[in-house]
Amino acid sequence: MSVNGSGIVFAALTPSQILLIAGVFVVVLVGLIAFFVILRYFRLYIQCIMTDAGIGLLDLMGMTFRKVNAAVIVRSKIMAVQAGLGDETGITSRALEAHYLAGGNVPIVIKSIIAAKKAKMINLDFKLARAIDLAGRNVLEAVQTSVYPKVIDCPAQNSARATLDAVAKNGIQLKVKARVTVRANLQQLIGGATEETIIARVGEGIVSAIGSADTHTEVLENPDRISKAVLARRLDSQTAFEIVSIDIADIDVGDNIGARLQADQAEADTRVARANAEGRRAMAVAREQEMVAKIEESRAQLVSAEAEIPRAMAEAFQSGTLGISDYYKLRNLQADTEMRRAIAGTTITPSARDGKGS
Repeated sequence: MSVNGSGIVFAALTPSQILLIAGVFVVVLVGLIAFFVILRYFRLYIQCIMTDAGIGLLDLMGMTFRKVNAAVIVRSKIMAVQAGLGDETGITSRALEAHYLAGGNVPIVIKSIIAAKKAKMINLDFKLARAIDLAGRNVLEAVQTSVYPKVIDCPAQNSARATLDAVAKNGIQLKVKARVTVRANLQQLIGGATEETIIARVGEGIVSAIGSADTHTEVLENPDRISKAVLARRLDSQTAFEIVSIDIADIDVGDNIGARLQADQAEADTRVARANAEGRRAMAVAREQEMVAKIEESRAQLVSAEAEIPRAMAEAFQSGTLGISDYYKLRNLQADTEMRRAIAGTTITPSARDGKGS
């Protein structure tokens, strides 16, 4: 026996007693841990046992350490088992955990596989469903679209234009609204084009079909020719959808685009012709002014030449080359010429009278 300072008495314990106390402590600790584990996972574990989900208690504990939501995995595995999708289909608890850790939506994947199996017309396995889900597509919505085709408006309701406008060969504009029925193509859902591509391709096909018609009346009489022409072009190639049908919901007659274009072209031709005529007129005016300048230049040269005549006559008198009789004969000839011009009504220019004055 020993007594400490506070008066508490401790009995000396033997090694066997210490081991016994430690063993009891460990058993109590393990019992408490097991109690809390069972308390936490008891409900899920019982569900797994009752539904033959094949998920043990240790698996549930491991999910916690791997930061996996055990409730999601258990519910998804139970859905798969109840639908007849066993481990042979690749839907194991490990595979579900891997998909969960990869950021996938496990319940959506299982629901989509179950929906595809119940439809009996869609081949969708767990591997493809996981790939579609990880690609960011809603695989369940895709399966539902495969079972129940989806209707797409062309042009789209949020589009800036309310109709598709096309012009036939006779120049008449047609305004068309179409509805495209599509079914999801699960094999092309990864990497395939979306609804916007389908709308764009169908719009292009409708415009091309109307443009190939000789007259707009042919299109109004047989609107189905548009649908046949568009479907024949296989517009759903490399897209996530398969076109089931294309229906013309509405078709109206628009403006006479051909006449408007012809009028605009005629106006443009008129402007070009006016511009060319104005150019030619300007060139003619410039040529006229150039000729007037040349005439004035010639007149100046003539006046200059006539101014030399008196000087030449004076020199001829001084040299004796020209006599007085010759000079009077010349003056008589000039007077006779002036008289004839006066009788004929021709005006006499001052230059013609310069010889008389000299």
